[in-house]
Amino acid sequence: MRNMNPKKTAMPEQDPKIRASNFGEVALGYTEQMARSEAERCLQCKNKPCVEGCPVNVKIPDFIALIAEGRFIDAYNKIRETNGLPAICGRVCPQETQCEQRCVRGIKGEPVGIGRLERFAADYAITHETPPVECRPATGKKAAVIGSGPAGLTCAADLAKMGVDVTVFEAFHTPGGVLVYGIPEFRLPKALVQKEIDALKRMGVKIETNMVMGRVLTIDELKDMGFEAIFIGTGAGLPSFMNIPGENLNGVYSANEFLTRINLMKGYKFPEYDTPVVRHKRLAVVGGGNVAMDAARCAKRLGADEVYIVYRRGEAEMPARNEEIHHAKEEGIIFQFLVNPTEILGTDDGYVRGMKLQKMELGEPDASGRRRPVPVPGSEYEIELDAVVVAIGQSPNPLLRDATPGLATQKWGGIIVDEETGATSIEGVYAGGDAVSGAATVILAMGAGKTAAKAMFDYLSRPHSGGE
Repeated sequence: MRNMNPKKTAMPEQDPKIRASNFGEVALGYTEQMARSEAERCLQCKNKPCVEGCPVNVKIPDFIALIAEGRFIDAYNKIRETNGLPAICGRVCPQETQCEQRCVRGIKGEPVGIGRLERFAADYAITHETPPVECRPATGKKAAVIGSGPAGLTCAADLAKMGVDVTVFEAFHTPGGVLVYGIPEFRLPKALVQKEIDALKRMGVKIETNMVMGRVLTIDELKDMGFEAIFIGTGAGLPSFMNIPGENLNGVYSANEFLTRINLMKGYKFPEYDTPVVRHKRLAVVGGGNVAMDAARCAKRLGADEVYIVYRRGEAEMPARNEEIHHAKEEGIIFQFLVNPTEILGTDDGYVRGMKLQKMELGEPDASGRRRPVPVPGSEYEIELDAVVVAIGQSPNPLLRDATPGLATQKWGGIIVDEETGATSIEGVYAGGDAVSGAATVILAMGAGKTAAKAMFDYLSRPHSGGE
């Protein structure tokens, strides 16, 4: 029976007052009854506009119809035909600007909760026995994947399904890339990411950790080892800073460093685990994206009394997901809009004691299409702090690039690729994700990994100069 309720089935959540002091998931997931009710809101449109909005072309109406019928494992398997990380995408993918934005139900109400249903199907499958992913017979071809983030994991999974012998090289001691070190536990549990990685290993994919490529091994050395095709999915881990006085003080972090410390030094297990992560009392996060929201909400959970989001534009211009902004407000994060840091103030012994801010107003649009913030003369003021987190963007780490002669890159560091294949300027070498685009979304990185995997398989299947 069709459900014509104009609103999505509400997702149960932890109470804000309780969750602000723990790292458990905020959204608790649908029950079977909730999932079937929400699935019945889908109109099963013939032209399927939602699929056009999905970077990995999940067969959205098909899996939703299976949920409506109560065939939850079948729904999961339908998603897995094109998406190797459904439990992850169901949690962190910005569906509101992609598949759900195209949903016909959104014209006169709220779109179908596609992300919530994807998460339900994946979580159901994780708690029930599911058959292993089928792989084609071995081709005898070898491929290397550098980086175990969403682009690398997706590329590796697709190649393995095609019968390619795949080895993933990860710089950190734990695989998962940004899924593990960059996204907080309350949005994406580490155990869930590990289950996805375990599934990849069952497909025959080998993962080598502590492999800082460009130092331990080079692209040329990988080729000498018999890897005929190579994918670079090293992400964007080089932080940007504001270049203002005081950024070298103790207590100033890049968001990347701050979140990595919490995620890899078990800060998310506080207070049960005595983490070495420093817990600050008055902290400001500079920036307005999802990473800024993550850093601020982590600081709150580690016991900070006051946490500020400092953003030089207004709330309407914030790039963060509306859901993340809403949750941050519920948890007591203090938003200061239309202000810009001009100096980080320090103590005599070199620690952060505050920040000097200047009020801004919005002028004409800049190259991004957003109105440019303009300083208001004579409007500077100070706030007291003991830490500052800078979350204004990241670019690709130059280590592998500098160790790979002939690899064409943009001036800002992104690897130049053919948009249709992900091929780089070096034969047999492909790239995708944030290493190409700069910091973007998990699902876009996955889409790039899928594109490259197909092109790599085609390359491995035909004679080429890099062959044996």
